[in-house]
Amino acid sequence: MAEMKGDLMDDLNLIFSRKSVRHFQRGKAIDKDKLKLLVQAGMSAPSAVNIQPWEFIAVTDTRLLEALADRLPNAAMLREASAAIIVCGDPRKDERGIADKFWVQDCSAATENILLAAEALGLGAVWTGLYPNQERIADIRPLLSLPERIIPLNVIPLGYPAEKVLPKDKWDEKRLHWETW
Repeated sequence: MAEMKGDLMDDLNLIFSRKSVRHFQRGKAIDKDKLKLLVQAGMSAPSAVNIQPWEFIAVTDTRLLEALADRLPNAAMLREASAAIIVCGDPRKDERGIADKFWVQDCSAATENILLAAEALGLGAVWTGLYPNQERIADIRPLLSLPERIIPLNVIPLGYPAEKVLPKDKWDEKRLHWETW
């Protein structure tokens, strides 16, 4: 995709430059105000009927980050991370059953907002999945004191990148279909 210029294209350039960062500078803390800003970005996501079934856990304690890394084989980079945000959903948030049907999509939208905000702040981040792996969810539930009704969707390790990571160009015009398949 061609690089775009101009103020109106800054947001698109942010999207095109987002990448998964798995190696972080050790010992370089992320200010709690930045973590709050990331969660605020997550909470700005759309949700079905505006139910907002999300809950977030911000982790900065290195012992807890290590314990999570020990239990989550796809999130070993938590050992290097300065922080993590666990994006959770509450499928029982409403009595109509809307959250039960749409919490995964809603929390996924919140996750993407967090990843984009991290990119905008010069932070590295990567989405590591938990749900629907019930074994991994059970492994971390006691570590985070999660109520039974709350389901962790993913863990986002965060930190300052240890190396320059280039975004992948995922544009494939063959996957764009006009009007019908």
